[in-house]
Amino acid sequence: MKKVKNCFLSIALTLFGSTGLVKAQESKINVPTLKLNNGLEMPQFGLGTFNIPSHEIAKEACLVAFKNGYRHVDAAHVYNTEKAIGEAMKESGIPREEFWITSKLWPSDYATDNTLESIDKMLERLQTDYIDLLYIHQPIGDYVGAWKEMEKAVEAGKVRALGISNFDYTDEGFHAIVDGMKIKPVALQIECHPYAQRKDMREKVKPYGIVIECWFPLGGAMSNGVLFQDSAIKAIAATHRKTPAQIIIRWHIQEGFSVIPGATNPDYIKENISIFDFALSDDEMRTMRSLNKEKRFFNVPFDQLKKMVSGTVLED
Repeated sequence: MKKVKNCFLSIALTLFGSTGLVKAQESKINVPTLKLNNGLEMPQFGLGTFNIPSHEIAKEACLVAFKNGYRHVDAAHVYNTEKAIGEAMKESGIPREEFWITSKLWPSDYATDNTLESIDKMLERLQTDYIDLLYIHQPIGDYVGAWKEMEKAVEAGKVRALGISNFDYTDEGFHAIVDGMKIKPVALQIECHPYAQRKDMREKVKPYGIVIECWFPLGGAMSNGVLFQDSAIKAIAATHRKTPAQIIIRWHIQEGFSVIPGATNPDYIKENISIFDFALSDDEMRTMRSLNKEKRFFNVPFDQLKKMVSGTVLED
């Protein structure tokens, strides 16, 4: 098997409503929360950390985000950002209980029955005693066996909630977890944005009370910024004196999604969270919904993805 560093150099290998308020310590921004099917409340908005080029940049992005009101951070073993997030949490001086930290197990993390060991190493990287939400990153390998071990981590207090990432690829895998396991997933993380509103998956998870968490909420690098150039989105942005990115994120919030846009530029980090001082009208929401084409920007076939992922082992 090929061994690589934690950081993922190729985007092709990463496929991968509201109640309550979370009040930021250093910011007046009130971030809505979503009540999960296990009773916990998760900040609806957060920072994505995929494809950050270095530890230093990731850490600084987190520190800027925390200062500006972010408390939800989405990580993954394969992103190589967990250590940076842990250091930033410590340096921020913000109590651990104010954060919602999400991470994901890669298939190599449970390939040889080492799921619990992998979770302990994840906790060490994050410098924390517990993870708020732990995902299976890909529906590849013995994810059923991994899930049973993840349930033990929940029982031990090391993990608070479990989720599935990219399980839109396989109906069999989805139902194996959702219908067959003792602890049900609270969230499904998939590509979702105005051009791919994922109506089929939204209907699929509805009976289970599973939250949709959106990666590539702004289209991702593969989109070449096409959402920002959409004339309808630009018109709504002009009306509110906001940017297209802010309109898109606001749409996610009002649709009831959890949204985790990634950014390292301090200006973009501040811009992305500055979406709680306005609301889209009913007509504007209808316009946004009309943009749906179910057009995804990451379109690697499942068989190809399995070949790419299965031979990749991550270092700790």
